[in-house]
Amino acid sequence: MLFETNPQVDIHEMSPLALAFVGDAVLELLVRARLVGTTRLQPNQLHTSATRYVSARAQSRELEILEPLLTEAEANVLRRGKNASKASVAKHATVQEYRASTGLECLLGWLYLQGRLDRVQQLFDALWAGYRPQ
Repeated sequence: MLFETNPQVDIHEMSPLALAFVGDAVLELLVRARLVGTTRLQPNQLHTSATRYVSARAQSRELEILEPLLTEAEANVLRRGKNASKASVAKHATVQEYRASTGLECLLGWLYLQGRLDRVQQLFDALWAGYRPQ
């Protein structure tokens, strides 16, 4: 099932980049669902609008909204994600923005894989309310 998770690997042993891989998809799905549910945009406009929320630069700014809301455990996962090394960096983002976006994705993946969908939704709602794409 789409929203049920039962990882066979201990979540504490997962790579932050593996968690970010999942978190990227979680954020993308939440943004797309919210845009479809709140606008009447055409598909190409939906894609353009979605990228304003899921780009590395946008995620870095969104993280500024969310960081004060995080628990200590969530902040630790975020830090692990930010410190994870990647071989490449996005074309349109700084290294700091890219690391912050990886941290946010890591956090969302960690929460999702624990089945903490209520917390994912709570953070996403705060992000949606506080972030204005440019």
